[in-house]
Amino acid sequence: MDHTNYLETEKISRLMLKFSISCVLSLLVSALYNIVDQIFIGNSELSTLGNAATGVVFPIFIIAQAFAWCYGDGCAAYLNICQGQGNFEKAKQAIGTGIVITFFTSLLLMVVFYLFKTPILSLFGASENSIGYAIEYFNIILAFFPVFMLSNMMNAVIRADGSPAWSMASMVAGAITNIILDPVFIFGAKWGMAGAAIATVIGQVVSFIVTIIYFFRTKTFRLTLESFRPHFKAFKEALKLGASSFITQMTIVIIAVSCNILLAKYGAMSHYGADIPIAIIGIESKVFTVVVNLVVGIALGCQPIISYNMGTEKYDRVKELYKKILICTLIIGVISTLIFELAPRAIIGIFGSPTNIPNPDDYWIFGEKCFRIFLSLVLFTCVIKMSSIFFQAVGKPIYAVIASTIRDIVLFVPLIIIFPAIFGGVEAILYASPCADLIAMIITVILTIPFLKSLKNK
Repeated sequence: MDHTNYLETEKISRLMLKFSISCVLSLLVSALYNIVDQIFIGNSELSTLGNAATGVVFPIFIIAQAFAWCYGDGCAAYLNICQGQGNFEKAKQAIGTGIVITFFTSLLLMVVFYLFKTPILSLFGASENSIGYAIEYFNIILAFFPVFMLSNMMNAVIRADGSPAWSMASMVAGAITNIILDPVFIFGAKWGMAGAAIATVIGQVVSFIVTIIYFFRTKTFRLTLESFRPHFKAFKEALKLGASSFITQMTIVIIAVSCNILLAKYGAMSHYGADIPIAIIGIESKVFTVVVNLVVGIALGCQPIISYNMGTEKYDRVKELYKKILICTLIIGVISTLIFELAPRAIIGIFGSPTNIPNPDDYWIFGEKCFRIFLSLVLFTCVIKMSSIFFQAVGKPIYAVIASTIRDIVLFVPLIIIFPAIFGGVEAILYASPCADLIAMIITVILTIPFLKSLKNK
């Protein structure tokens, strides 16, 4: 029985509300896992050094999420394309294989990160003052990688199966658990960094349990033992569609690590010191993730609708979806820019005040400069990220990869190396982001307009 034909008949705006709101909330809740920890840590005796420690662990979260979203988003897009074509057997094979591969990938990452945790965290920017905090937090988080990655992978499939509300419920249940337990473990039990990590992983376990329950009541497919036998041909097609998600997440890692390394290097040469820039960029990364997740949530939520209508060749609906998603993205980008330019200190203050560093005033000065300069063209970043997901949904993985990499890898990383070397000083690094945004936006427009014009209903 076809449960998905409403994707090509129901009003676009109604479908967007049904699918995107839940997806946005799910991703925002996912971002809360790290943000809540950092807020409570920043307002505890751990203060700035604790925030610096979570900042250097953050890229490792994103690496795990990159693989999980690659497998999950790829299987989700493939499921929706198969729905449009009426071929559910291949979708089951891809999803079952994806779950198995996610599990083994998580085990591999656990082994690698555990064996090399100290050099990795030092590479990611941990100083001699923060490395102890970082290792204490990281050891606990690492032990629950399989739960974290499987939950993220399977939630993408749940959304594609037409149950975004269940996906949201899974994430919300985990986040609420984390929010309740953080103050209990950090302030009540006085477990410090370990308390923050334990609260996080318990929340992840709760999310995973809710996710597992859904797979016994799926709408458009039923997994059997046979589904978990590797079907690499079907999974290969899904993997192509998920490549953009992997690259998008890994570029976040590359940006975070590159920034941490250079901020630590040039920060140590300045009056700020190494720990202030690392702590501030850690806060900026979490806030930036919230903004991007709003945009990505809308685009990912609409992915099943876009992919299905591409499969049924309803191209007029595909173009209408793009326009509506773009309008939402522009609104989010403009509001975010105004907040970052007008009230950066208020945002930074949420994460606590500096108490365990020599010059607290420098913390606020660098923080304001970081938000006002580094995120000055966040509107363009949002459009670039949204366009990448759109290309993924329409089955254009090459376009998606270009949109994902041009801003972050081709432009941003070289610029953060070149700018401080030429202009000198840690603050020169901050100007790399708006320069990369401007050039990448131009290239994204060049890719998008001809593609939309080429979509004509048969």
